[in-house]
Formats: sequence, structure tokens, C-alpha cells
Amino acid sequence: MKSQINLLNQLQELVLTRDEHNHAGDGSHMDALDKSIDALVEQLEPQPKALYQRLYKKDHVVMAPMVNGCCAVCGMRLPIAQVQQVRLAKTIQTCSSCGRMIFNEEEDAPHSIAEKPVRGEPRKTGISRFSAEELMICELKAEKAEDAVAELAKAMAVGKFVSNPEALVQAAMERESVLSTAMGDTLAFPHVRGVEGGGLTLALGVSKKGFVWDSAGETVKFVFFSVIPVAVSAFYLRLMAGLTETFSKKDNRDALLAATSPAELWKAFMKTTRYSIR
Repeated sequence: MKSQINLLNQLQELVLTRDEHNHAGDGSHMDALDKSIDALVEQLEPQPKALYQRLYKKDHVVMAPMVNGCCAVCGMRLPIAQVQQVRLAKTIQTCSSCGRMIFNEEEDAPHSIAEKPVRGEPRKTGISRFSAEELMICELKAEKAEDAVAELAKAMAVGKFVSNPEALVQAAMERESVLSTAMGDTLAFPHVRGVEGGGLTLALGVSKKGFVWDSAGETVKFVFFSVIPVAVSAFYLRLMAGLTETFSKKDNRDALLAATSPAELWKAFMKTTRYSIR
């Protein structure tokens, strides 16, 4: 059954990739994604296929990782016996609260390690809910996608936002191999889904001269790298759509390019997104 669970995870990633391009892409890859999704569905055995189709009608997030004995999507604590069954992966286990299919995370999977907000601290607003000045790189050294992601993942790790940056880079590039996250206007949105233990985290890197991002020859100057808990996949679509809309405007891109320090880039990032990211 583990092979079926892996297949279901691949299927969910493809579905969410299609959702991303439906929100922020040009629609040119939708037919190919639809065919790939249909092909994976046909590889499912009858029982997981029926369960997948039933859950999919309610929500495109049908798979939930188990984190510390809990469903990472709804937070429900699983019975000890079920935790063991999830680890063994001999049968499909579902959450008794949200109904999603539960799978066991890899032991070395990246996690959010950011400190939780202290009670009484002022509530953060806008882009500051997901990012910070220490996650700004105003001059990327990278000349290819993998190196850019590596710089941003390192910034996340150094700032103690996430663990295992090497695994983040690998996962991000595996996602790129499915479909490029370059979205036009010199913007790219590489990301890793399933980084549990905290909230969505976003780092921004700027390359003033730009570099070729993918095999299609897409040039990128702005790299928005995100790590995303499965539970906020739907919110990430809105965030990406808001960023795409904001930085489709040349004046806003120019404001980021003009920054010469992380502090200036952070200030420009907050200012340009103050109406689109709430």
C-alpha cells in the first residue's frame, strides 16, 4: 500500500500545481496537467481511487502528513494504534476528524523551527506574517534556479525558520521538474509543500541582471521562495496570485531592484504589497 500512498501524494502535488497555474499562470500547461492527473488516477487501486474521488469533491487537499501523532491539516491527535498503522503503511488510514488520508513523514523531512509568537506581542499584518528582513537577499549570486533556491533556503536556515535546507533545495527542484514556477514578468515562485511545524514562510531574492530559470529560457530577476504547510495550500494560491498581480507592475518591480540592502528591500517589499497582501 505504500506505493499507492506515494502515488496519492504525487497526484495531490499535480492537482495543486494545476491550481497554482489556474490562479497565476497563463493557462498554457493546463491540458498537459489534466492528462497527467488522469493518468495517475487510473493507476490507483479501486479502494484508494474511490476514497480519493470522494475527498477530492470536498477539497483538493486529500492527503495529510502525520506530525507528532497528529493530522497536520486539522490538528486531530490520532489514537496510538492508528499512529502505528500509519507508520507501517500497510493500509490507508484516514483522520477521524477531517477524513483525509494520513501518511507518515520522512524522518529527515524539513520542518518549521521558527519560534512561536509570544502572547501579548503586537499582531503582525501583511507580508510580515510570512516573511522578515533576514529573509531578504537584495543581490542573488545565483545564475541558475537551483543556486537561487539554495541561497534562499540557507537564509531560512540561518535565520532559524526551517531545518534541513539541503532537503528543501532537492524538494523544490523536484517540483520544478514537474512544471517551471517562472510566471512571466521576470518572477519565479519556487516552493516546497509539506513543511510542517509552523506557518508559511517566504524568502525573496533579487537578481538585478537576471538569469535563465528553466529550459524554456525564461529570464528571472525576482525569486519568491516559500515553504508551505499542507494545511495552508489554499491560502498559498491567494498569496501567489496577490504577489503576481503586485509585481506585474513595472514600478513595483523597479522598487525592489532599487534596494541596496536587506533593510531597503524589506521596506520596499512591505510597501509594494501593503494593499495586495493582507
